[in-house]
Formats: sequence, C-alpha cells, structure tokens
Amino acid sequence: MPGHSVLQLPVDALEEWVRARTAHYDAGFVSTDPRFGHAHITVLGPFDPDPSETALATIADLASATTPVALELAQLAQFPNGIIHLFPEPDDRLRDLTADLVAAFPDWLPYAGEFGADVQPHLTVDAASDHVDLASTAALLNDVVPVRVVLDRLQLAWWESGSCRVLHEWSLGG
Repeated sequence: MPGHSVLQLPVDALEEWVRARTAHYDAGFVSTDPRFGHAHITVLGPFDPDPSETALATIADLASATTPVALELAQLAQFPNGIIHLFPEPDDRLRDLTADLVAAFPDWLPYAGEFGADVQPHLTVDAASDHVDLASTAALLNDVVPVRVVLDRLQLAWWESGSCRVLHEWSLGG
C-alpha cells in the first residue's frame, strides 16, 4: 500500500505505549521524526498528499481558530474490522474540527467515505487477532488509562512504511 497523509492530533501521554505497540506489529511504521504522533486521533484522513499553499493556509486558519481540546481516554472498544481503540470523551470538539475540515476540503472525506459521514473519533491502540482481544489489550493498558490530555497541535503526517514523518504542524489556538 502506498503512503498517505493524515490530519491528526497527537496524544503525547500515550505516545510511548502506541509507539512500542507499532514496533511490535511493523517497525517500518515507527518514525524517526521526534514530532511524529504515533499515538493520535485522526481528524481527516486520508488527505491530499501534496496540498497547495492555499490549502495549508486554510488548515493553519482552522487550527488557529480551534482552541486546545481537553478530553479523557478511558473507554476501550473494538470496531467490526478488529481495530481496538480508545474513545475520547467528550468528542464533540473533535467532530466539529472534522466537520470544519470536510467543509473546507469536500473532496477529502474521513476514511475516504468508507464509514459514512459521521465517524467516531478514536485513538487506535491495537488490532484483534488470534492472540489479541479487548481483554488482553485492556490488561496491557491497565496502568496507562484512564488518561486526561489536552490536544494542542494539529499535524499533517505522512504514513508510509519506512517514511513516516510530520509534513506540517500547527498549534491549536494560534
């Protein structure tokens, strides 16, 4: 699969944990870029792999108009496709940011429109398999969550094995 870009909010409090889990599955997706948010909440992806200066300015304006987002990550769940994740609470401001980005870039729908217009904000932590399920992931996260965080920056990140990196980054609230 070729790489793709994502607009994401890094979650520093879970970076070490998610980075280690990423390395467990595929070290190619462990970035050498120290700013890269392995632990993140996607607000729009995939996104334009080569955004124009106008698009970048629009994203900068949206980031500046969005104050940092305080939330808690505690509830673990699993999507039908096996992705094990944490739900952010509350999630209304994340949904609003996604809606603002989709309004600005209507050609780029969340998850390419695969899950409809209203996608659940989440932080991916694991993937179900013959050896991994909700209970095993919950046990691994036992001393890590719940966690309260303030999301304070938006990244345009490139995801590709051997080449994960931050392309642009903006502070929320300017």
